[in-house]
Amino acid sequence: MTRAIRVRAFFALAVLALSLYLTLTVPVRLGLDLRGGTQIVLETRDSPTAKADSEATDRTLEVLRHRIDALGVAEPSIARSGENRIIVELPGIQDPREAADVLGRTAQLAFHPVLGIADADETSRKPLPKQSAELVLPDESGQSVRLGPSALTGADVESAEARIDQQSGVGWYVGVNFKGAGGDAWARLTGEAACRPAGDPARRVAIVLDDKVISSPQVNSSVACRTGIAGGSTQITGSFSRDEARELGLLINGGALPVPVETVEQRTVGPTLGASAIEASARAAVIGTALTSLFIIAVYRLLGALAAVALACYGVISYAALAALGATLTLPGLAGFVLAIGMAVDANVLVFERAREEYAARQSKGLRAALTAGFRNAFSAIADSNITTLIAAGLLFFLASGPVRGFGVTLGIGVLASMLSALVITRVLADYAVARRSVRRRPRLTGIADTGKVRDWLVRRNPDLMRRRRTWLAASAAALVLATSGIALRGLDFGVEFTGGRLMEYSTSTPVDADRARDALADAGLPRAVVQTSGDGDLSVRTDQLSNAEAAKVDRTIGDLAGSADKIRDELIGPSLGDELRRGALIALASALAAQLLYLAVRFRWTFGTSAVAAMAHDALILVGVFAWLGKPIDGVFLAALLTVIGYSVNDSVVVFDRIRELSAGDRKTPFSRLANTAILQTLPRTVNTGMGAVFILSALTLLGGDSLTDFALALLIGIVVGTYSSMFTAAPLAIELQARSTAPPPDVKPRSAQRGAAAI
Repeated sequence: MTRAIRVRAFFALAVLALSLYLTLTVPVRLGLDLRGGTQIVLETRDSPTAKADSEATDRTLEVLRHRIDALGVAEPSIARSGENRIIVELPGIQDPREAADVLGRTAQLAFHPVLGIADADETSRKPLPKQSAELVLPDESGQSVRLGPSALTGADVESAEARIDQQSGVGWYVGVNFKGAGGDAWARLTGEAACRPAGDPARRVAIVLDDKVISSPQVNSSVACRTGIAGGSTQITGSFSRDEARELGLLINGGALPVPVETVEQRTVGPTLGASAIEASARAAVIGTALTSLFIIAVYRLLGALAAVALACYGVISYAALAALGATLTLPGLAGFVLAIGMAVDANVLVFERAREEYAARQSKGLRAALTAGFRNAFSAIADSNITTLIAAGLLFFLASGPVRGFGVTLGIGVLASMLSALVITRVLADYAVARRSVRRRPRLTGIADTGKVRDWLVRRNPDLMRRRRTWLAASAAALVLATSGIALRGLDFGVEFTGGRLMEYSTSTPVDADRARDALADAGLPRAVVQTSGDGDLSVRTDQLSNAEAAKVDRTIGDLAGSADKIRDELIGPSLGDELRRGALIALASALAAQLLYLAVRFRWTFGTSAVAAMAHDALILVGVFAWLGKPIDGVFLAALLTVIGYSVNDSVVVFDRIRELSAGDRKTPFSRLANTAILQTLPRTVNTGMGAVFILSALTLLGGDSLTDFALALLIGIVVGTYSSMFTAAPLAIELQARSTAPPPDVKPRSAQRGAAAI
């Protein structure tokens, strides 16, 4: 065993040992779409007295943290995102109304003296507290009262707690403890009120929360004039129910937000949907990977079995990397791993096919030499395809947000893990295997001593595919026109992520007719609601912006129709956030394409880079057009699938162009079109075998992955077919045409001899 092999083996064992340790000790963080719960995205807004800057957002986050702790949610998460956005995750919370109300309130608590009953003229004007020393507000009975300037605010409150006192008949109340000068201010306020006679409105103290009088009790007759309620504590009464007292206690205890906040996004996923998504995804991943492994073993025998072992190691390394980085695994993030699995299989197939070529050309040098040459010759194509994907993943992480950013994280981790799996672990196992005497005696057992049926057929027929390159380009253009006409005629059904609005999905005990549901929702005041049903009892309602109270009305309406309905998903996206997500996704996508074009132009030729990016755009537009014709939604999951298809497309194109570059370096006389045709024929076995491996995984996802992954897998299946075609019949013919135009002399310039001849005539 050479020193290089020992170093690789030691490195692979160290990485696997560390990955196994992390896998067993550090649980991966699942997104709420996989474990169930509510995610609320809040955005701070400027107020008349405060600016929503970075400092105000930080202070708001701390106040919200106290409120979340008071809610008693297990393992909550709160984090700042950007300059003025806060992301709150509440696992297990299925009814977001209470959480959203508690988190979103500014909770400007103030204690005011009551000056008297307001007359008609005063009732017609209601100045804000910051704009006037006096304030006119309706009390809890609806009668308008004049209030003096606030004597103390929520900042003077140390703690508040909901309590019950059945003996005195008070029932539920909120016990409040003041801090610092707050106790003295409370004593002065109640002492002045105690000087008024019983029944006088001025004997009351108004407790105002967010410009609403929540309680205005009279000061007890036992309180002495000018003395007030001392001791730094008091009771807030007001015929509260248990929930009202608890909510008020939470708001007071959490403190006042320095600036107002607005809910720009709210997602709720039921635990059933989350658990079923995990179970379906795991089942599909295991079955798909098993089928892919069996296919690789059938084609490459012993080396295929070793590649399957390396693929399992890839899964462990990827999981460990996610856990170690504290990254969150979401449903769109699974798309990144699907792409990375395909790239791991692709890298192994590239190596084994190059090893087959080397063994067929130089049988006398043996298996080990062929395998070493296979890794060496395939490294360039593997590196180029992975680097372009990493560029895209990096740009998606830095420029995009939401599910697209999560896709970039998992894609980057998966690509690095797949390269380690294919180039290190597979090589260590393969080097060890071909060094065995029993294996050298049976070279066909390895799978690289056999050229394969696809390659044998190509050698016999030797078709000239590029002879009709303009026909292929015309066919690509026709397919593009047909697909884009679907976009023009039917339009794109953007999900609420990109348009804003609310999407609610229900699982009903009995199927509900969509027309009946539309009529019922129209009667409930939602005539523009879009209702869709499926045969298995699922129903979705998509509307414009709805408050949580209006959403509860939808819940009741659907429940009355179906008899029993469980809400499995609830998404609320503000219009500003929808525009931002759409804009960010487009910028990230365009930047990724531009960066890949630049890299391919530097690494190959500008004609290759242009052709590869044109083929990517061709594949993307066709996929979007097919979804437009099918009427399927364009949402975050679809966008992840689209990016996956782009990754497959660039990989296929890079493999072909890398072979063209290799052939061109050793042959300067053969026409470029012939070299391109030869490159396509030589890489076709890799394209077929890689595509078949991916089809097994995606078929399993389509059939077993559940509703949440069906559209994703369908998009990838369409993309693989289109991408395989475009790498051979769009990218390569376009590169030939561009190469011919770039090397041809300008049409209006004649050779010097021709110019002299023309002058003599």
